[in-house]
Amino acid sequence: MSAALSDDLKSLLDTPVFVTVATIQPDGSPQLSPVWVKRDGDDVLISTTVGRQKEKNLRRDPRVTVLFQPFDAPYTYAEIRGTAELTTEGGQELIDELSRKYTGKDYADFNPAAGQDAQRVVVRVTPRKVVGRI
Repeated sequence: MSAALSDDLKSLLDTPVFVTVATIQPDGSPQLSPVWVKRDGDDVLISTTVGRQKEKNLRRDPRVTVLFQPFDAPYTYAEIRGTAELTTEGGQELIDELSRKYTGKDYADFNPAAGQDAQRVVVRVTPRKVVGRI
């Protein structure tokens, strides 16, 4: 059963707030990554590339936590615990949309060194539980 995001959390996710994504390593230890994010209803979307550690971890074990902590309100936070679904469909479009949201530029213009050869992955996080102070 999925959990609903509060209106305040939805509003925050619609801004260029950085989040930290936690995945589970093969040995059970956590792996953390700061990422850009967008919201699709109550789901959270992030972008990564095939072969990155978070992509490998999520394919093996889809459990994920997304932590929101605005830099200008450090005592305000939300932790979204859920499961991830991965697809390459729409991957390039998502990274361009996120790049425009956070930098005002398409991703290739913001990060020319990234190259266009890396296959982009859309990670859709469906919340199971939301805790915190938002």
